[in-house]
Amino acid sequence: MSGEGGEDGDETGWPVELDGVVESVVATLGPNGRWNLAALGLFSPEPITARTWGNTRTRRNFRREGGGYVQFTRDPVDFVEAACSIYERDDPVLPSADAWARVEVERVDTGESGGTRWEEWDLAPVESGIENRVVPTTSRGYAAVIEATVAASRLGVEGYDTARLEARLAYFASVVERCGGERAREALSRLEEHVEWNRRNESF
Repeated sequence: MSGEGGEDGDETGWPVELDGVVESVVATLGPNGRWNLAALGLFSPEPITARTWGNTRTRRNFRREGGGYVQFTRDPVDFVEAACSIYERDDPVLPSADAWARVEVERVDTGESGGTRWEEWDLAPVESGIENRVVPTTSRGYAAVIEATVAASRLGVEGYDTARLEARLAYFASVVERCGGERAREALSRLEEHVEWNRRNESF
């Protein structure tokens, strides 16, 4: 799983500093023997926790397998595919991942919000690797793609206003169109393929 310039995956602990809510991609092994990739928000400080909402593949695979691979990617297309589609691969770690951690999970809480049941998990890294060391930059286009996936994930969910979510999506799309690079624009195109929303709602 270590790419060119990567480091061996024999470290324990998180390979990156986690502060606030950090968006990641998690790969969990499905019953078909393939890895399902999905977006997963990581909540700090330690112990790091995450919530699954509803009867998702991630929730079912966490229960059955007890873990997965959390990874950190700067590629907005990979993030959109993980967040908004059924995205399966033969290998758990994306080629675009800069770092990853194999985690064991333990369910620590359950509840319900807006008619949707959630489960909270403690995530304990047991192996990790760094593929690329990068100098961080601030990209409004990339950030807008991530925020758009959050709004898209709430469409059709009880307790959320559809018109407001569509307005947020339209705004984030405009940011991507103004500020995004080639991959951010491609990510927006993929989002529009996966999610039905009214682009005419542009009350921003």
